[in-house]
Amino acid sequence: MRKIPVALQLYTLREEVKKDFKGTLRKVAEMGFDGVELAGHGGLGIVEVKEALQSCGLQAISSHVPLADLRNDLEKVLEEQLELGVKFIVCPYLTEEERDYALLISDLNAIGERCHEAGLTLCYHHHDFEVLTEYNGRPALASILEETNVKAELDLYWLTYAGENPAKWIERHHPPLVHLKDMTTDGERFFAELGTGGVDLEPAFAQVESANIQWWIVEQDASKTSPIESVRKSMDYLKQIGLA
Repeated sequence: MRKIPVALQLYTLREEVKKDFKGTLRKVAEMGFDGVELAGHGGLGIVEVKEALQSCGLQAISSHVPLADLRNDLEKVLEEQLELGVKFIVCPYLTEEERDYALLISDLNAIGERCHEAGLTLCYHHHDFEVLTEYNGRPALASILEETNVKAELDLYWLTYAGENPAKWIERHHPPLVHLKDMTTDGERFFAELGTGGVDLEPAFAQVESANIQWWIVEQDASKTSPIESVRKSMDYLKQIGLA
């Protein structure tokens, strides 16, 4: 099986990043991660972020950038991401006011084309509501991915939460980026460390070759213990099964 590098979505460690961006990156690298997905820059300038990543051998593979910034300040976004060496720009979340899917699809096509011209790939990261909401006779997420030039960043937790089969979405949309997340098996369905919950991860792992997945990205939106320890447990699990 082709070896896929593993990144961490730094939103998982957002409080740690606020306190000590550089020190947190060092801990992430020491755990064995190959890269990170950025969600802001910890209050640092782009050059400082780049130097911090280089100092601990981590690659910035992608950045979550709010839709408002993509719409209103795209050239600055592109300049910063190119400086960081990022390959993927990801639209991470829609506010309720932004859930006009006709307008969204039109804007994503234009933004995606400009990203492509700059040598970057625009991706879309979903939650459960795009799967549960219908647009043009199918889940809004399917319309977004099939009516635009953007690529998918599929999230195994949110697909499972919405009652979907993640493997089928991977097979259909060939996401370059996949968020690895687990879910508790109780009624709360809370975020869980990889390998401890009920999300069926194996079918996703089996599609490495056919779907051309380029990065696994570990994310845990919230933790009931130390987020650092949650991340460590997830990485230990990936190492145990030979994925990291």
